[in-house]
Amino acid sequence: MALHEYTKDHLVALLDGATNRTLGQVDVNKVFDRTITNPKITGIAGDVIEQSVLGYPSDSDSEPDLIVDGVKTELKTTGLQRNKGKSAYALQAKEPMSITGVSVNNIAKEYFEDSRLWHKLEHLLFVYYFYNSDKTVIAAEYADFVIQGYQFFEFSDEDREILKNDWLVVHDFVKEAQETLQAPETVYPQISKLRTKMLYMDTAPKWPHSPRFRLRRKVVSTIAQEYFGEKFEPLKGDKAFTTYKGFEKILSDFTRQHKNQSVEQIAASLDIPLKFNAKGIVNKSVTAHIMSKVFGADSSLSETETFAKTGIIPKTITLTTAGGRTEDTKFDAVDFTEWCDKDTVFEDSYIYEFFMSQKIMFIVFEEAFKDSPLEKNIFKGFKILTFSDDFIENEVHRTWNEVRDLVNNNKLQIIKNFKKDGTPKINPKTGLQSEAPNFPKSSDHSVFLRGTGMDSTQKTLVVNGLHMLPQNFWIKGKVLVDLLNQTEYIK
Repeated sequence: MALHEYTKDHLVALLDGATNRTLGQVDVNKVFDRTITNPKITGIAGDVIEQSVLGYPSDSDSEPDLIVDGVKTELKTTGLQRNKGKSAYALQAKEPMSITGVSVNNIAKEYFEDSRLWHKLEHLLFVYYFYNSDKTVIAAEYADFVIQGYQFFEFSDEDREILKNDWLVVHDFVKEAQETLQAPETVYPQISKLRTKMLYMDTAPKWPHSPRFRLRRKVVSTIAQEYFGEKFEPLKGDKAFTTYKGFEKILSDFTRQHKNQSVEQIAASLDIPLKFNAKGIVNKSVTAHIMSKVFGADSSLSETETFAKTGIIPKTITLTTAGGRTEDTKFDAVDFTEWCDKDTVFEDSYIYEFFMSQKIMFIVFEEAFKDSPLEKNIFKGFKILTFSDDFIENEVHRTWNEVRDLVNNNKLQIIKNFKKDGTPKINPKTGLQSEAPNFPKSSDHSVFLRGTGMDSTQKTLVVNGLHMLPQNFWIKGKVLVDLLNQTEYIK
């Protein structure tokens, strides 16, 4: 049992005194001295908060770290980074938050309310510091990072139910294996794959290493963003969900009501006005508006608390009359500071975590006829796409390696573009020959990079001294169709 007892008032005084100071400035007990002989030591920020701010020695107790006014409370020191290009509140957690081990020997005999996981999560004290570096730094450099604030935190009843159901996914899997198999350990490697049925948590590392429950980075980021002032819309009434099955039921109910209706028919039934531009083309935002209405949201789904925490990405896909896809799909921006950092390994990269943790909710439409306008396209249903370990290792890792080779070995170039007949491809806006960096292309990569911007002249990104459009990673349209063809519609 944790023996570090405090009153809340005492903790507030200690943490108020540390806020807006660097970790080095508050390190009265010289915790950073350990980094002289151990430059790559992990957990140094948490050690400083524990030993120099709160004044208790490091321990490995499985119980929560503190007793605050008689209540067991888990201390979590959390690094935040600026989410580039977003609002002032758009800080993101540096990494997922490890909570406690998945004990395959004990979890089947536990109830959630008495589990080691809930004992750690029931009452939390977050201490936030700003990880003010684009690159991975050695432990000693954490001394320059500023403590941004702290909060005593408890999950809402709705969040608690989501966490409980995530835990039950693992609990039930292990329990069934132990009750039905002579050698249950043979299926324990599948624990990491249960992430596809969990909303707030996943487990890492992979078997045979001992897995641990982790709060996804999106969950931690949203908690921090709310603390610093960001507002999120709650899902209301029967549109709120606390389990993956509940999420699927909302999609299923909408499908039964609207399957085989056109975009304009669905929009009319949901009181969504169709907006046309000067050329008589419907604004593509109508499909995003439909997606919001599915969950009763007034704003975009990314601005709702549940979708912010789960990280579920809503996307629209339109299949051609031949069953193909009209265009590739864009995802997040590439932060080249990470890709250029030779110390960052693939398993610690953002793109790895993105594909490992992401669920993509596709609302699928089909052309009513060849090149039919958007409003005539027919709703077919929803598909939830997650990415297999094989896809991540073979396709995503390949792109990561090739881009890293280009930027770290002076192979990156700006290449002039030519038409099939060999003549220069001219940018109509500038009158100049178009060009692009020699990053992996959709012609021979499932996952590739492509520049995006409203104006092709605004080459605001500089990598290795070369000016280019901001780059996003994309998935090739045909590959998405193939993946979706292997994915059943939500029924």
